Amino acid sequence: MSDRIYIFDTTLRDGEQSPGFSMNIEEKIRMAKQLEKLGVDIIEAGFPISSDGDFESVKAISGEITKSRVCGLCRVNFADIDRAWEAVRDAKQPAIHTFIATSDLHLEKKLKKTREEVYDMAVAGVKRAKSYCDWVEFSAEDASRSDLGYLKSVVEAVIDAGAVVVNLPDTVGYAEPFEFYSFIKEVIESVPNSSKAIFSVHCHNDLGLGVANSIAAIKAGARQMECTVNGIGERAGNASLEEIVMILKTKRAILGDYETGINTREIYNSSRLLTAITGLGVQVNKAIVGRNAFAHEAGIHQHGVLADKRTYEIMDAESIGLPENKLVLGKHSGKHALKSKLQEMGYELSDDELAMAFVKFKEIADKKKIVYDEDLEVIASMGASSFVAKYELEHLSLSTCTNGYPTATVKLVTENSELLKSGIGIGAIDAVFKTIDSLVSEEYELKDYTVKSITGGTDSFAGVTVKLGCSDGTVYTGNASDLDIVTASARAYLKAINKLAYFHTRSRRNNLLED
Repeated sequence: MSDRIYIFDTTLRDGEQSPGFSMNIEEKIRMAKQLEKLGVDIIEAGFPISSDGDFESVKAISGEITKSRVCGLCRVNFADIDRAWEAVRDAKQPAIHTFIATSDLHLEKKLKKTREEVYDMAVAGVKRAKSYCDWVEFSAEDASRSDLGYLKSVVEAVIDAGAVVVNLPDTVGYAEPFEFYSFIKEVIESVPNSSKAIFSVHCHNDLGLGVANSIAAIKAGARQMECTVNGIGERAGNASLEEIVMILKTKRAILGDYETGINTREIYNSSRLLTAITGLGVQVNKAIVGRNAFAHEAGIHQHGVLADKRTYEIMDAESIGLPENKLVLGKHSGKHALKSKLQEMGYELSDDELAMAFVKFKEIADKKKIVYDEDLEVIASMGASSFVAKYELEHLSLSTCTNGYPTATVKLVTENSELLKSGIGIGAIDAVFKTIDSLVSEEYELKDYTVKSITGGTDSFAGVTVKLGCSDGTVYTGNASDLDIVTASARAYLKAINKLAYFHTRSRRNNLLED
């Protein structure tokens, strides 16, 4: 009989806390639905007490997810726990994850409390959470640097208080695999009531050992892994979900017969969705989901792979949902072929969206000799958005010269009018953005602008990400791709503006209804 390993995904909490990865409510819901499709057992949707926005996003996700357990993080104080319960109470399977640090360093420098005080707070917090729901997890923050005797006493006490999961985090990524294995094994074997709880680990990657420590913990008896898509998270990130899952799948003969509930064919789609939402990609040589993870350029490698994939591939690209063949469609391909390929890649487009995608596909295919899978992903992502855009780009032209300022002419269409203006800037993109600024009525500040080549070569798609910040602290992200970098930039800028306009209008409408 196989051992079941539970996957606790904290992409929307620990991952979203890291710089550059913030998401709005709609984006979090979209990612949560993909995590459910991926098959994660528990979605840690946020830290409800930290902000009203986090509370609302956890509450919204709780109302949307039906298969995965939805969890809210909270400290052991009662106000945190009460707020977490309010956020997750409508979930089909609610969970409360409460924590407090147990290392002497944290007790003295951060909490300024004694061991006895923290012990009592941990027990009281778990009991409070248990009064709301059955599934309560307790985390001993900085467990790997805690006094072992004291830690074991806290673990025993919180299990007696009702915790069904006990998490022993390597909070600062300081442990190494042999040390962490011994640590986890000692706690599980020494705590008298350990059989009454599932033991979990949450490993950070400060020394590049997050995944290695997680695997070591499984061998020591831990049965829940806390991890994130693409390994995002505080500082150097968390243990990577896709790496843990594929290690267990690929190394079963050596590690043992461990099973997860993950549909591995959704790994690639989950990774790509996260990068599309945040605008931050993974390094090309990232294990499992990096662009080069299944690429072979050296002649000797190509020869070996053509003879037998196993010569240089230890897993199939298809097993993570990655299409194996990069060169698949061209200008002579029809709509049925495009639809079939997009379905293989995990995209289900409506008839209208397919028609739009096909027009764009033909346009690109006529300009490029090769249409790659990455190009098709860009085309698929150009489908209808979840809301009606306030501003649509109808015309954009740009005049540049070596001596002088670039001039942009922009025409936007709204529901009731057409807006046309020309403006100058220090550079081409600056001219376009400043001209758009003069046409729209929203207030914002440009926080970030990034450009990347999606498929390589001078005929590559330019992928542009724009982040706009508002006075209330919210950040709106716009992504767009085009063969022309100026056009891609304008579309990304307008997407961010349209998101901002939509959510601000909706917020004002909700406030009026409440009044």
